[in-house]
Amino acid sequence: MKFAFSYFSILPVRLKTADDPSSSGALGAMLFFFPLVGMVLGLLVIGLFYLLSPLGWYAAVFSSVTYMILYGFLHTEAVMDVADAIYASHSGKNAYETIKKPDVGAMGVLWGIAVVFLKTSGITFLLLHHLFSLFLSVLIVSRLALLMLFYTQTFRSTFLTQLKKAFSPIYFTTAFFLFTTGSLLAIGMHFILLLSFGLMIAWFITKTLQKKLGFINGDVLGTTLESVEILLFVTGVLLWL
Repeated sequence: MKFAFSYFSILPVRLKTADDPSSSGALGAMLFFFPLVGMVLGLLVIGLFYLLSPLGWYAAVFSSVTYMILYGFLHTEAVMDVADAIYASHSGKNAYETIKKPDVGAMGVLWGIAVVFLKTSGITFLLLHHLFSLFLSVLIVSRLALLMLFYTQTFRSTFLTQLKKAFSPIYFTTAFFLFTTGSLLAIGMHFILLLSFGLMIAWFITKTLQKKLGFINGDVLGTTLESVEILLFVTGVLLWL
């Protein structure tokens, strides 16, 4: 669990020198607790919104941006790399070499700005309308969708391949059962609809990007997570507001 929070968030987590992040058990558990990271970040954002509520709409905007800061813009940065790689492939360049470059091109910047704008706007809307259960549902579903992809897909990444090998069927089925059951009890039946839709669009987006790029890596998964959350924000508001 410590590895999950230290890797997928910027929350201060103290690791002991004896902790071995490369062990199979640690890697498998890190993915197992991935949805918990999303839930905790969501609760922190909601708490911050309540704390800043006298500020009105600015409290919602501030809290929305804080959510992305709390995961270190890890998944947002992936969108920029994927956008650059796709446009590079259109001109005959090697998509994998482009996606591994440390710099970012104009198209990556534009797509990154678009994602940040859409995501912060969506979260702001949910917070202002007090749709907290929907917000938490989306954060959990987006990460459960990535667990599905980890379990089913093949990656062009040594680290992701190690994670996949460590993510045993027991980890996968237990994570889905616990987080789905817990979310149903705490959030309600609409979680199932969001989960079903989230899994479908995550699969579609990932396979579409794989077709365009020729591979799946961490940047593709990060882009998928951002896309799923934005689309589920829209879907949830349309269905339940």
